[in-house]
Formats: sequence, structure tokens, C-alpha cells
Amino acid sequence: MKTVILDKPGSFSLVDRQKPELNRSNDAIVRVRRIGVCGTDLHAFKGDQPFFSYPRVLGHELGVEIVELGQSSPTIKVGDYCSIEPYYNCGMCPVCKLGKTNCCERLKVIGVHEDGGMCEWLSVPMNKLHPSKSLPLEHLALVEMLTIGAHAVSRANVTPRHNVLVIGAGPIGLSVIQFVRLAGADPIVFEMDASRRSFCQNFLGVQRIVDPRDEPIEKLKRELGGGLPDVVFDATGSPTSMQKAFSFAGSGGTLVLVGLFIGDLSFYDPEFHRKELTLMSSRNATPADFDYVIRMLEEGRINLNPWITHRTNLDGVADTFPSFLDKNEGVVKAMIDV
Repeated sequence: MKTVILDKPGSFSLVDRQKPELNRSNDAIVRVRRIGVCGTDLHAFKGDQPFFSYPRVLGHELGVEIVELGQSSPTIKVGDYCSIEPYYNCGMCPVCKLGKTNCCERLKVIGVHEDGGMCEWLSVPMNKLHPSKSLPLEHLALVEMLTIGAHAVSRANVTPRHNVLVIGAGPIGLSVIQFVRLAGADPIVFEMDASRRSFCQNFLGVQRIVDPRDEPIEKLKRELGGGLPDVVFDATGSPTSMQKAFSFAGSGGTLVLVGLFIGDLSFYDPEFHRKELTLMSSRNATPADFDYVIRMLEEGRINLNPWITHRTNLDGVADTFPSFLDKNEGVVKAMIDV
């Protein structure tokens, strides 16, 4: 089967590998149909993705078709289109037993810690398949991306009464914005890139979009009548932005760090205590997040069509992938058709 391997930063190879076989009764063989290109993939290509080693088959945003099942299941069948939950948890550690499977002590994410789905066929645990009878494959490939935002918003318990700031309108920031709006809040968005600000306004209905480079706190206070946000999400993965985000949250507020980077963060402790801030990280997502996102898509509450701006196929990955990093290309979301 065709398989694309990231051999080292900046270098892909297209190879032929053996099609996987069913080795366990609780596994399924799926035909990979669509692959969303994630920020994790882009960082791996650049060589600055945490918890990553080479060589690696990328691909964890997957829309797949079931072709073989190890055993019968009441929830899935051969021919179903599914999204894959790419977080392989042990089920036995203390956090798994608490239901926090996204924080498993031995968590393996396909396409990051072990080989992923940038290939034609994949063996997958059956319980990691989330089917839909109505969603197209490219939307199923973007479910995982959306769950990151859904999980972060759920962590912060956003309600309509909250004033919310989202920093960064890349794909993960866009997913946070989407679920903040579904929670009933009207977010302010900080984004420096003009094309991303336009996307937020035209396709997500965001009206309060601010370039934060000049006097960001004053701009926030003008938007909020003198106050600061109750909830701040930073989806940039930039240490500079993440450290500044502490100053944007109002007293009694919550700061959620959705992005990550390799390094340390610092903040001014007296101000942190004066405001009695709640600081959260948000990691991956849970099975319940996948079910919620698929339901929102099936109900037509989210329109993903404008998100997919660029396409390629397995044969074209090596040549096309570098362009996905070019800001002049205007990439919102790139999709690989298999």
C-alpha cells in the first residue's frame, strides 16, 4: 500500500508497505479516504513538535471507511464512514479509570507517538471508530480537530453570560471560536493575520475581531465597556502570546492554554494571585467530545465547507506540503485525498 513517511524534518518519502491484517478480535481494518493536515503535522515537518520522533507516518485527522471487523459490533459495521479517535489509552492507569482517557499516563497518539494514517489502509481498535450515517468523509476527517476546541470550551464551562477572548485564529483557534459560539457566548478574537480575521467574520460570524499588536488591553476594555474577559483561550502555541495572555483575563477569570510549545512559561505571581485566576491546560479530547462534535455536524450547527482551502493526494504530499506552511498561500485547512 502507498505510505508517506516523514523521514526527518523537511523530508518525505513515498514507499510501498504491506497492507495491515487483523491481529486482534477487537480491531478493524479501515480504508483511509481523507486526511486532514494538522498543526502537529506542520510542526513535525519543521522539526519543532514536542513528544515526536523520526521517521514517522503522519496523519491523525482521518475520515475512513470500515472494510473488515474482527468481531460483530452493535454500533459499527462494514461500509460505515467513521472518524478515528487517534488517542490510544491504556484503560488501566488511574486517570483512565477516572474517565480522563485523554490524559492517559501511557497515551499514544497515532501520527505522533506511533505511525498514523498517511497511507491507504490502517488497523484500528474498534472502540476508536466514531461513525456517521450522513457526514461526508472530509468532514469526518476534521472531527478530531473540532474536538480540540470542543474539549477546551467544555473545560472552561463557557456560558452565554461569559465575556470570552480567543487568541489565535488558526484551525484550533477557529474550532475554539466555533464551540464558544455554540455555548452561547459572543467571543472577541485576537488575530494578527488579515485573511484569518476576514475568515472569522465571513464564515464564523464573529464581529469583534482585533489586531492585538497595539494596545491590546485598551482594545479589550473598549470592546467590553471597561472590563476584561472572564475566559481567555490561547490557541497560538506561541510562548510570547501565552505569557501575555495572563494579563488579558479579568479578576476571577480563567485562562485556558490550548496550544503548546517546547519550553517553559513564566508569569508575575502577585498579579496572578490578585486576580485569583484559574489556569488550565487542555489536552486532546474524550470520546464524549467526538460524539458531541459529530452530533453538531449532523444537525447542521457547523459549516465546514469553507474551511477546506487546499487539497493534494498521497503522491503529491512531498511536493505540496511545504506550501501549507507559506502564509501567503492562505491555507485554512489542507486535505489529502486518498
